[in-house]
Amino acid sequence: MATFSSSTFFSTKPRVDFSTEKRVNSCNTLLFPSALSFGLKKDRTNGFRGGVGSVSSFSEAVVIDGEKVSDDDIGERVLKVGLICGGPSAERGISLNSARSVLDHIQGADLHVKCYYIDPNLNAYAISSAQVYSNTPADFDFKLESVAQGFDSLTEFAEHLATSVDIVFPVIHGRFGEDGGIQEVLEKSNVPFVGTRSKECRAAFDKYDASLELKRQGFITVPNFVLQGNEVDDSGLSRWFLDNQLDANSGKVVVKPTRAGSSIGVTVAYGVADSLSKVREIISEGIDDKVIVEIFLEGGKEFTAIVLDVGSEFDCRPVVFLPTEVELQSSVSTDLSEKDAIFNYRRKYLPTQQVVYHTPPRFPLDVIEKIREGASILFKQFGLRDFARIDGWFLPPAASISSSETNNYGRTESGTILFTDINLISGMEQTSFLFQQASKVGFSHSNILRTIIQRACLRFPRLASHSSESNKSPRKSKLGQQFSEREGPRKVFVIFGGDTSERQVSLMSGTNVWLNLQVSGDLEVTPCLLAPGNDIGSRTVWSLPYSLVLRHTTEEVVDACTEALEPARVALTSHLRKQVMEELAKNLDNHNWFTGFDISDEQPVKFTLENWIKLAKEVQATVFIAVHGGIGENGTLQSMLEAEGVPYTGPGYSASKICMDKVATSLAVKHLTNLGVLTINKEVRRKEDLVKSSNSDVWREIVSKLQCETVCIKPARDGCSTGVARLRCAEDLGVYVKALEDCLPRIPPNSFTKAHGLIEMPVPPPELLIFEPFIETDDITINSVSKSKNQNEGLLWKGNSRWVEITVGVIGKRGSMRSLMPSVTVKESGDILSLEEKFQGGTGINLTPPPLSIMSTEALMRCKERIELIANTLELEGFSRIDAFVNVDSGEVLVIEVNTVPGMTPSTVLIHQALAEEPPMYPHTFFRTLLDLGSQRFV
Repeated sequence: MATFSSSTFFSTKPRVDFSTEKRVNSCNTLLFPSALSFGLKKDRTNGFRGGVGSVSSFSEAVVIDGEKVSDDDIGERVLKVGLICGGPSAERGISLNSARSVLDHIQGADLHVKCYYIDPNLNAYAISSAQVYSNTPADFDFKLESVAQGFDSLTEFAEHLATSVDIVFPVIHGRFGEDGGIQEVLEKSNVPFVGTRSKECRAAFDKYDASLELKRQGFITVPNFVLQGNEVDDSGLSRWFLDNQLDANSGKVVVKPTRAGSSIGVTVAYGVADSLSKVREIISEGIDDKVIVEIFLEGGKEFTAIVLDVGSEFDCRPVVFLPTEVELQSSVSTDLSEKDAIFNYRRKYLPTQQVVYHTPPRFPLDVIEKIREGASILFKQFGLRDFARIDGWFLPPAASISSSETNNYGRTESGTILFTDINLISGMEQTSFLFQQASKVGFSHSNILRTIIQRACLRFPRLASHSSESNKSPRKSKLGQQFSEREGPRKVFVIFGGDTSERQVSLMSGTNVWLNLQVSGDLEVTPCLLAPGNDIGSRTVWSLPYSLVLRHTTEEVVDACTEALEPARVALTSHLRKQVMEELAKNLDNHNWFTGFDISDEQPVKFTLENWIKLAKEVQATVFIAVHGGIGENGTLQSMLEAEGVPYTGPGYSASKICMDKVATSLAVKHLTNLGVLTINKEVRRKEDLVKSSNSDVWREIVSKLQCETVCIKPARDGCSTGVARLRCAEDLGVYVKALEDCLPRIPPNSFTKAHGLIEMPVPPPELLIFEPFIETDDITINSVSKSKNQNEGLLWKGNSRWVEITVGVIGKRGSMRSLMPSVTVKESGDILSLEEKFQGGTGINLTPPPLSIMSTEALMRCKERIELIANTLELEGFSRIDAFVNVDSGEVLVIEVNTVPGMTPSTVLIHQALAEEPPMYPHTFFRTLLDLGSQRFV
């Protein structure tokens, strides 16, 4: 077990040879290869001092495709962009995800990025681009003082930006990023930036003030009541309930902070008392001291729309993309909160079947046109700039709310439209609304981001020369032509999806691999979705156009493929797409930096799995496997590809089959005990036997055989993240077995005898379950940056058990696999790493490499040797990930499991470990290396 917050330091700091920019001590802290600030210790009164001599300024080498480019190498016509992320809000992890995505897609020979970070206390730092690839800010918050350049004040920070970059791209969500905070800092120092000015940000960010402005502009608004400060107005809220014909005891409302972004702290309440309780909770947790209560829009359908300003200089000409309908799905979960379905933080940022997106929305045409018109008007009326996201609701006639005669904008023959939220800095994760909607009207990730930046440059005369540069973007997709081409770029098929409990993570992995590989000029990369099915050979594989990949669930992708082939839907989408593209082109074509749209309107192509493999053979494609679990990881897909001589990534059939079975994995390495490789005792039970048996009898048998007090239960042949739980008694076992019997998709938090987080469950349930002794590890505590600045109070680890949990990637050819730098995996809550902590950006914490205060360099080296021994004994090849416990003194390794198709999401720990290589492997290079290893399989 381990608990974690976010502030510590490593006991030994690395030394740096500044003349060569190479690490001297590569094992003491996480490598940030493009930073020149190693060993620097911030002194708030005397500036900076370092262990290798003082420096007066920070100059980070920009990394492009793995090559470092210094400021001296940057020509005058190259645009230097300052990317700022972080901030004090709860969405700071999402901010890091957005910054990582922006960095991936705008960096190039004509545009160089410098990265900056604002911590929870509003301290500013210049960070390396490698830090942006961290899973969460907590990965590096605690060591910012030693690995980044800090600034004494925000004014000093702005002055630095004024001389170091041409324009700033703020990617801070929520407070300080969207409320005008960072914008005001930049304005005072005359630093050009992307986005809306501070005054307008403040007016649009506050939900209550924005609703008042909407009402003044004649828009229909959602009835609401505001409460502020510690003295909440009980009687006023009661009157508001009465005025709006809501039952004071059970009337359903939405309670949300006015200044905390679009999803933090949003909850449902029933009646006055419950509403006041939720309000006080938001205030006490420090989310906001100004809270609004709104009528719950029963029967309404939520939408969101991206707005792009395509005007010149200060001439605002907003164009609204195709809006997205947000459909919340009902759940069979016994979690009562599921009945209060709202588009909250979890549904927005974690792949889940609880929400489905439809672009364009399934609304009547007049409603879609009214949404686009209204969002455009709001963009202008609020004085927004460059881009924004505007959310709202469509209410069918039966669900419409009353409104005064003066507020009638939004009424249509088909229902009522209400605008509710203005997002000044929309999320920019890989599958965000910005990219989903942009791809529908011809923009790739790179193209839309560069268009936004170039549009902002038009407001600043000294940046005019940069706007004459071409807007370089990835090559245009040629899905319709690529199957007949025999020459030209190498063909790569990236396959993801499947029907296991990890299919949504697989979608994230495949999307990330596809986006990273497609920047290579010599590759033609096709994303492919493996749909669910029973008969292996006849299972469906969809070859996907660009826009259909950008979804949150595999079910959504399959539905979108089917929908994309429906004549009526095709006609509507084509009509709207053409309309929007004409509006965009009318203005963008006037700018010589705009080279046109680079995503064409294509249809998905459907194959059987057998025919898809034959196609791969015909066009000589290499298959990059990103299907987690099931046939992607048990050797089935590997066997089918080998039979046709199609090269693919990762281990072969035999190794995959063994590693998929956790019992077989343990047996295969059991003979290595004398060499320091240990295994965990296991007891396997069938699900049907557990359902039929007495929970008390089974519990007694299990703990007696395993000689333990608590056990870990997990699927025997499934992925590594779902269905894993710690059981402490027969009652806990009963809850788990009941979830299996009822085919629940998740076990709600705190269902067991001791508090725990939500547990995602495999659907359908696994036939075989493994029981293991639960391995106790010591708590790792790291004090939050916001709580402590004393480094001696940083990393807290008692080290009584001397065991920690690690995860480590292995890479190479069969027989010569080598270990990447291990990471200590730290659980923020509960006993088991959650799905979010493993794969979702903005959550989970990893220490890469293990700090010297926990594990010595010698023990770390012995650990890596044993990891390599495991990999080569199992005949792994290409790449895999090994999860284990390690003894921090001896380096002995206790194997948990081996993943032959590990997570490859944007925040995967494998990327952190690849960056710790010498020379470092950035994501583009890392995934290309894995592909090349697969391509050489039959050479």
